[in-house]
Amino acid sequence: MRKRIFDALMDHEIHDHSEPISKSAYWNKDIAPTRKSERTWGTKDIAVLWISMSACIPTYMLASSLIAEGMNWYQAVLTIFLGNCIVLLPMILNAHAGTKYGIPYPVYCRPAFGILGANVPAILRALVACGWFGIQAWIGGAAIYKLVGIRYPAMMTGAPILQGLNAGQWGCFLFFWAINMFVIYKGVESIRILLNIKAPLLILLGLALLGWAYVQAGGFGHMLSTPSAFAPGQPKEGQFWPFFFPALMIVSSV
Repeated sequence: MRKRIFDALMDHEIHDHSEPISKSAYWNKDIAPTRKSERTWGTKDIAVLWISMSACIPTYMLASSLIAEGMNWYQAVLTIFLGNCIVLLPMILNAHAGTKYGIPYPVYCRPAFGILGANVPAILRALVACGWFGIQAWIGGAAIYKLVGIRYPAMMTGAPILQGLNAGQWGCFLFFWAINMFVIYKGVESIRILLNIKAPLLILLGLALLGWAYVQAGGFGHMLSTPSAFAPGQPKEGQFWPFFFPALMIVSSV
């Protein structure tokens, strides 16, 4: 039984389709299956992808916002951890067909939604991805804007030109956006290489940043000892669960 389960998870029994299918009306090169010989993503690559998705600036921002709204430090950390664990299982199940058979998401949806219907979840997924890409690009551009503004403070005093943002803010946003677009243009393999460089750097730089903040602040101060605002006798006593579940849902969606 265990051997059958193990074999089902592995790709030993998978063989590339030998018959020509490029003439099919349901085939095009963008959604064609990736042949076994062309698959370069392994377990390590999936692992660093997960690290990059979990240890990122929006995660830090979520954790700090949870503390600002009343949670203590370990409640915020546990909420972030639990949210990432909850979303991990459906992500693995959703990605299994692609990693095992080399088929993209629109093709994977066809048995459930039909040939034409599969376009609906594919487009919805693309729209969510575009929105999340925009958020990440904005955060990256804002970081560049702050760093450059330290060297050139005059840049931060410019008059707004569009949507309340000055030329420096828009320039930094578009610069960071262009870097990401270049990596995407170079293809999935360039993303894999970048992730393998990025994941260990995220951990090392995160620890370095923590050490720098500790030294600059003279210790952790009251951060680790401050009680939760939801604890008995605190301003938000009895409101933890009504706050926790929406916060957990937001973390899981991110």
